[in-house]
Amino acid sequence: MKTLTRVSDLLRSLGVSANRVVLDPAPGTATVRDLVRFNDGRINERLYELVDGTLVEKAMGYQESTLAILIGRALGKWSDENGDLGNVSGADGGIRLSKSSARLPDVSFTYWDRFPDGKVPADPVSDLAPDLAVEVLSRSNRPGEMNRTLKDYFRANVRLVWYVDPKSRSVTAYTSPTDAVRYGPNDTLDGGDVLPGFTLTVASLFGRIQF
Repeated sequence: MKTLTRVSDLLRSLGVSANRVVLDPAPGTATVRDLVRFNDGRINERLYELVDGTLVEKAMGYQESTLAILIGRALGKWSDENGDLGNVSGADGGIRLSKSSARLPDVSFTYWDRFPDGKVPADPVSDLAPDLAVEVLSRSNRPGEMNRTLKDYFRANVRLVWYVDPKSRSVTAYTSPTDAVRYGPNDTLDGGDVLPGFTLTVASLFGRIQF
């Protein structure tokens, strides 16, 4: 991370508003241990991510949680129907993307053959980047933040990222930071080469969601 000399530089780098940035530990000095401490203690009943050594409050809400559960349920069903292919985890499942960064995707899927001994590790923050990371967009998410998150995922070798947008009732599937397919309300989301055979109609995902 390049040296940042002003608060505006820090916020621009993170892509978030100032009220979501933790100042103690000082930005740039926080570690995964600090992240675990904050999330275990549920400071202000919030979850936090670690971005370039800075703790950042994760945007969250009831709708976002509902959509994440629906997607996780669909992924689990697909996995089970195809012989228990992998593990589905939720937003509490921190994933280390680099020495100074760890994200909490709303949903993630990782094939079992990538886990040591085919078992979920006991560490509170996994060192294994998932095959799929899902982020459900919140009102407080900004474009700069989501662009930064997308780059972080693919830099860590995540193979597929879904951005779920309740406002437009759409899902955008990324296979790289610049390659994406948008699925609208009348479309069927598929897993492509990463999750072969997985499908989910966008209409069924957003059917009971109001905005």
